[in-house]
Amino acid sequence: MTDQDFMQLALEEARLAAEAGEVPIGAVLVQGDKVLARAGNRTIRDCDPTAHAEIVAIREASRAVNNYRLSGTTLYVTLEPCAMCAGAIIQARVPRLIYGADDPKGGAVRTCFAVLSNSKLNHQVETTAGILAEESASVLQKFFTTRR
Repeated sequence: MTDQDFMQLALEEARLAAEAGEVPIGAVLVQGDKVLARAGNRTIRDCDPTAHAEIVAIREASRAVNNYRLSGTTLYVTLEPCAMCAGAIIQARVPRLIYGADDPKGGAVRTCFAVLSNSKLNHQVETTAGILAEESASVLQKFFTTRR
């Protein structure tokens, strides 16, 4: 599968989150071609401000491999991760991040902050932005348009 294929899976998770009334962000964590975890935002459902799609996927993948270190994995996310999620990506030692749309109001990869490439940290993440960015942004825009 390609990066676009995995990002399509993340978009499916984002759409499911939207149907549940959650902010539509989706994440998929893979190792090779194997999907370890898929998740959408669950902050409202779980009454948990940390239940962002990335965090949920990292938790599930860690349980799946029985290790809190996720070496050899790639995380696909529809929106640039926030500072909390960027910190979790570093703590889990995820080596590669692929995301769709930039987040001008809180992105912690390159838009507002550059957490994942900070040389003072003991882990940096190879990052690719803009994969299916228009579709990722569209899912969010449609969600917020219906809320107004």
